[in-house]
Amino acid sequence: MLQPKRTKYRKTQKGRMKGIAQKGHQIAFGSFAIKSLDSHMLTGRQIEAARQAMTRHMKREGQTWIRIFPDKPVTRKPAEVRMGKGKGAPDHFVAIVKPGTVLFEVEGVPIEVAQEALRLAAQKLPVLTRFVVRRDYA
Repeated sequence: MLQPKRTKYRKTQKGRMKGIAQKGHQIAFGSFAIKSLDSHMLTGRQIEAARQAMTRHMKREGQTWIRIFPDKPVTRKPAEVRMGKGKGAPDHFVAIVKPGTVLFEVEGVPIEVAQEALRLAAQKLPVLTRFVVRRDYA
């Protein structure tokens, strides 16, 4: 089992991402996957960039699953606005990722192609990842 990374958290109003993943930590659909090793907020743009890099390398063969979804809104106030006057408007959405969360899964391609495709996808993400293979893969 993955151990949580010991980091110093800043006290912010954004919430704390402590602990390890309790759900979404096992391969459910594909044979190969990348798993997060630390906690972070992934934006929808980062997830989409990783997906594009992965599918381009696989030449649109096989099947991919995106196991995370950006469903938490992050608000931001406009530039040069004075303090106060309430909360800002939603700016973008993020997915909260904890250590052990499976991010992407791949099926239907050789292990070498899957490993390189997931490596390219992991380069687009701000989290450390590990390539994992399904237990019953032969």
